[in-house]
Amino acid sequence: MVKYCSALLVVISILACSSGYGKKEDKSLCPHVKGARNFDLESIVGSWYVIQYYATSEEDIIYRCMRASFSHGTESTENSSDGSDWKTPQHLIDLNVTYSFVDDPDNEQLTGNITYSIPDPSKPSHWIHSEPPFLETYNTYILDSDNNEWALLLNCAEKPKSPRYLTSLMMSRNPTLAPAVISFLRDKLPKYDVTLDYMFEMKQEGCDDPSRQLHYASSAVQPTKAKKVKHPLKRKTRSKNSYKRH
Repeated sequence: MVKYCSALLVVISILACSSGYGKKEDKSLCPHVKGARNFDLESIVGSWYVIQYYATSEEDIIYRCMRASFSHGTESTENSSDGSDWKTPQHLIDLNVTYSFVDDPDNEQLTGNITYSIPDPSKPSHWIHSEPPFLETYNTYILDSDNNEWALLLNCAEKPKSPRYLTSLMMSRNPTLAPAVISFLRDKLPKYDVTLDYMFEMKQEGCDDPSRQLHYASSAVQPTKAKKVKHPLKRKTRSKNSYKRH
């Protein structure tokens, strides 16, 4: 019996040690994501309420009244991949975001925008954005959508020699979303390394007229206190109320 137990302990030790040599996920690279199938790009155009929000660096609720608006960008051209002189059209999508900080008594409206390109027209649920000054590449996916009332967006930023930066927006055409739909969409996020404890509910009470916030990219009158932010989906500093994640 002693010999049997000793042999068993040796086997367990070998298995435990060998598991440590397994391939580990590279946290500097974006996860492998499959965007929503049968996604209709036209269905994302227009105004949305952000129902829940996640960002890698945020460990406390710091935003409120976050809303998003998508519109078609101006068509551009890019050189063909084989180096020939002809150019191919490149479809663009503009994402405009407005939000406030929960601890701001004046409810100041901050704004920002990102322009994405669609690298493969046959896969309209995958968008990319790069901004050379920041040496970053943003891969954005529509994880799921009913092509009507709700959508789930995952954004991943890569930066050399730094951990990847994830954000997620759960969006609805209305200020609220059915609990069953919220649960269904949240269940899709953990496999992409999204910590659900930090997928926060976005308060939409006491906000300004949404027509002023959601359409500021058009000819509508912009909020008088609007402030331009380069990256609405990436906050470089922590909230003063944030606590250290263990």
